[in-house]
Amino acid sequence: MKLKILLPAEVFLSEEVTKVVAEAENGLFCLMPQHVDFTTALVPGVLSYSTGSGEDSYLAVDIGTLVKKGSDVLVSTRSAFRGPELGHLKDVVIAQFREIDEREKKARTAVARLELDLLRRFMEIRHE
Repeated sequence: MKLKILLPAEVFLSEEVTKVVAEAENGLFCLMPQHVDFTTALVPGVLSYSTGSGEDSYLAVDIGTLVKKGSDVLVSTRSAFRGPELGHLKDVVIAQFREIDEREKKARTAVARLELDLLRRFMEIRHE
């Protein structure tokens, strides 16, 4: 199979593989060359793949979409990281979750402030 990991600005990986293991919302799954065509939404986690030499490689991937069509496996995601070992990638995924959570908290706070300011201005206009 031909695995391609697509990021918004680049092709992160393009490699011949014999197996792909990833995680969707309903759990882990494995794709082999004879697997039927398949599409799923990926959750942030570790994606592994095996090459023809039998070596397993690991990537940390963000949310995304995986499409298997024929011998092509395309993964479109916001970010992906390659690490020397599985334990390191787990740390990368945890750090990314924390960073995303912080960004979301800041965004929610900013939206709440805008809403409050808008309500305050409406009240001022109403009392004039």
